[in-house]
Amino acid sequence: MRVSIPTAASLLMALAISFQGDGSHGHGHGGHHAQPIVELNETELARWHSPTPVSYYTFDIEREGDADLKRRPGFMIAHIILMSLAFFGALPIGIILRSTQHPAHGVPMLAFYSLTAVGLAASGIYKKATPNLYEGSVHGKQGYFVLFLAASLSAVDIVAGVMRFVSFFRSDDRTFRRFWRYVILSQEVDTRLQGPEYTGLIVEDPEEYEVHKLGRASDDSPISPTEDETEQWANEVHRHRHLRHASLASERTLFGNQRSNSSDTLNEAAKEKVTLRTRLLKAGQFAFTVLERSILLTGIVVYTGGCRESYVNGCLAHLIKGGIFWCYGLLTFARFLGSWAEYGWAWNRNPTNFKYTAEFTESFVIFLYGITNTWMERFGAKAGDPYSTKQVQHISIAVMFWFAGLVGMGIESKRVRRWLASSTFSSVGHTPNAPKDAVEEPASYLGSFNPFPALVIGVTGAAMAAHFQTYLFQVEIHKLWGNLLVGFSVLRCLTYFFLWLGPPKSILPSRPPTEALGSFFLACGGMVFMFSTEEVTIAAMRRGRDDVMMFLNLGVAITCLAFCWTLCMVGFKGYLKSRSHSGVTYRSHPVAATTTQTA
Repeated sequence: MRVSIPTAASLLMALAISFQGDGSHGHGHGGHHAQPIVELNETELARWHSPTPVSYYTFDIEREGDADLKRRPGFMIAHIILMSLAFFGALPIGIILRSTQHPAHGVPMLAFYSLTAVGLAASGIYKKATPNLYEGSVHGKQGYFVLFLAASLSAVDIVAGVMRFVSFFRSDDRTFRRFWRYVILSQEVDTRLQGPEYTGLIVEDPEEYEVHKLGRASDDSPISPTEDETEQWANEVHRHRHLRHASLASERTLFGNQRSNSSDTLNEAAKEKVTLRTRLLKAGQFAFTVLERSILLTGIVVYTGGCRESYVNGCLAHLIKGGIFWCYGLLTFARFLGSWAEYGWAWNRNPTNFKYTAEFTESFVIFLYGITNTWMERFGAKAGDPYSTKQVQHISIAVMFWFAGLVGMGIESKRVRRWLASSTFSSVGHTPNAPKDAVEEPASYLGSFNPFPALVIGVTGAAMAAHFQTYLFQVEIHKLWGNLLVGFSVLRCLTYFFLWLGPPKSILPSRPPTEALGSFFLACGGMVFMFSTEEVTIAAMRRGRDDVMMFLNLGVAITCLAFCWTLCMVGFKGYLKSRSHSGVTYRSHPVAATTTQTA
């Protein structure tokens, strides 16, 4: 039986119509052919949502609720400032110092716990003085869990610090200088091994002992020219080693240079144990980072009274998805600055042959997002409900993420690339004496040019810019952040275009300027995405704040602040690493050197 193309198209259209049901959207203001409403209709809004209850923000700032109750917004402001300094100031600095093995990493961690304790005290006072205006809040429980996780990750340092403090308190020398060096910086050596009687006790290496034997044997035997040269060489080696050991006399004593006699098997087991510990620590740090960032969102939601009752699904969708784009933009900016250059992720040559590229990671995250979000679009729908137009739209976008992520991962696979290139070998013909590596890779193989992550983000932005909304202001906000995502996609494609013309040849970060602009567009688009929740837009319309420029400027300001914070953190880590590797440098480009000399 033959089916014509028009007949098949008609069947697909009928299937889509049966899926979407009545085509309702938003609050039920007709189908997608209806014009967006300019002014807020409170009567129609009350049909779909309950009246907005009093929140902590409206209670403190707008003076809603019981007028006889005293407001204590100062304690909440103190809580916000102290916790921000703790989680976005002291904690990142402590993590950076810890990653570079800096002896002062305990100082910012001590400041972190101190600021957190005072911030929790301010929050406790605020709760006692303010009625409960958000039933079922989990912000406090989540915060305590994050603090417990932070204490668990730094438990080793905490125990070591407590032991040093107890040892300092029991010692005779309790000066502030020793407290700072021993307890805080953990730099002081045991004083029992610093007396003059231990200064000359240096353990000689076996090679040095053999040199002494060689020198004594040469005194009792006739000296031939060859033996004379050997003795001179041995004496030079001995003198060099003696000078080196003498310079380390204050550090290497008879009690401090014992060598381990463990076997190779035990060494391998120790390496595996360290690797497992490192992986677990990194997994814990990743979970801690995600929970730490989510605390900020839950705190804002609880204080402003958002995501309640019928708003919860849409609110969570906008906050989670917008937060993903926001973090994606910050990570892209960190790549531009040079983060993860050791993996070849900073638009540079891979110095360590790390097998996963940045594009593979992006494609994997896109795939994971799509495969999970496909089934979440029906949350809140009852069994047997037809698929609405909105659900078909969002499920289609999720499926695009799903399979585009798979394609992106496949392109990044070296094995798949070899399979795709194998067809060219048969066309060349079989040459018996040709080496296996006779075919040279093109210059484009030096980099990863995978447009699918940018394609997914760009199509999502274009689709959401055309997304139907009930009110005109909501349409404009969606168009704003949709165009920002499209801008990122275009700039990422320009990055690939320029790098295709000149692939990176150095292990240093190349810093394409298109990535700096693209990361800003992406992060700002994610921020405006979070602003575009139905609850926020309705609140803005009620207060006469439905101004697109205000939303854009607010998103730009927050993004610039976050980029400045990222630059400070990445720059501080780079400064510490440059001090520990001060002997490593790089030469300037010939063009730059010539320009400098001319100037």
